[in-house]
Amino acid sequence: MEQRSDLSFYPSVIELSKPALKSNLQFLRQRAGKEATISSVIKGNAYGHGIEPFLPLAEECGVRHFAVFSADEAVKAVRAKCRPETHIMIMGDIVDEALEWAIENDISFYIFETGRLKKATEAAERVGRKARVHLQLETGMHRTGFEPEEHEEVISFINSNGNHIQVDGICTHFAGAESVANYVRITEQKRRFKNAVEEFREGLDREIPYIHAASSAALLGYPDTIYNMVRTGIAQYGFWPSRETYMLLKREDRRGGEDPLSRVLRWSSHVMSVKQVDEGEFVGYGNIYLTNRASRIATVPIGYSHGFGRNLTNTGFVLIRGERAPVAGLVNMNMLTVDVTDIPGVERGDEVVLIGRQGDREITLASFGELSNNLNYEVLVRLPMDTPRKVVL
Repeated sequence: MEQRSDLSFYPSVIELSKPALKSNLQFLRQRAGKEATISSVIKGNAYGHGIEPFLPLAEECGVRHFAVFSADEAVKAVRAKCRPETHIMIMGDIVDEALEWAIENDISFYIFETGRLKKATEAAERVGRKARVHLQLETGMHRTGFEPEEHEEVISFINSNGNHIQVDGICTHFAGAESVANYVRITEQKRRFKNAVEEFREGLDREIPYIHAASSAALLGYPDTIYNMVRTGIAQYGFWPSRETYMLLKREDRRGGEDPLSRVLRWSSHVMSVKQVDEGEFVGYGNIYLTNRASRIATVPIGYSHGFGRNLTNTGFVLIRGERAPVAGLVNMNMLTVDVTDIPGVERGDEVVLIGRQGDREITLASFGELSNNLNYEVLVRLPMDTPRKVVL
């Protein structure tokens, strides 16, 4: 049977805007400074944008360093990259069996336990190449990272195994830099990390190429955490880590109040059917929505299996013909119904925007997430991997 890749075969499509990404990266580079390398975080399927289409798009925008969470994501990243100088870094899970593969493919990875450090050394010896590692330090997150009392042992081990271990960087992660409620905790983490960096610089018998601690929130809110690499996640896609982060930047008034970030993602579907419904009739399953007038109801082939939450029932909105159409009735697995009575001329095939702009109106991810009680991050990563993504120039 013939395999089709025609986007028209799918109930929805996610568009990725190259101009938006290029603009976001320009803004983030200005924040980071000329000396800092941008590491594009593409974990969680590139925050729902898709590793395979997003990575080469970011390469076209000048990015050469990418960070994933796990080895399986690194496999996708290696397949997707187009430029030989592009580097992949694993920040989290990599089982012992994958260490040799990572080393062979010149992939760097976080080390946060002495056992893993030894395993990486053994794998490097078998492969005949150095393992490129980033030493993650515990500064107050209490999740992963070398404890202060382990530093001396780690330094000694690395100095004794220089033929097999290459330290690409030293790093940490802040416990909620997007919220002022964590200010005291972040301040203490900064102090601990600074002291630890000095300890490793003095103890190691080699230079450390990268020192990195700042994710998007720290990059935007704590400029003294930038060092010479930043891990930009949510912000590169055009979304703020939190309202607090946005308000902090807005107070600086860098662009006269204009939002300096542009959404890369736009999610759209289409009207599959339009039906006239009399007053006093229930729409869809159960008795969730009762028409209070003669209504026109449009059906859209998107449901909770596609990432449009069931709890958007009777509360969510979509855009059709540049106007907001309220969800009317229960969001089910594969379909939702919307009231288009007040939108003249709606017909089968009309574009339906679920997240993004249509005409002068926009369904923001923030509003979409608030209606479903989910964070921006959670809404994005729940977008199904098999929904096709296409780049818009």
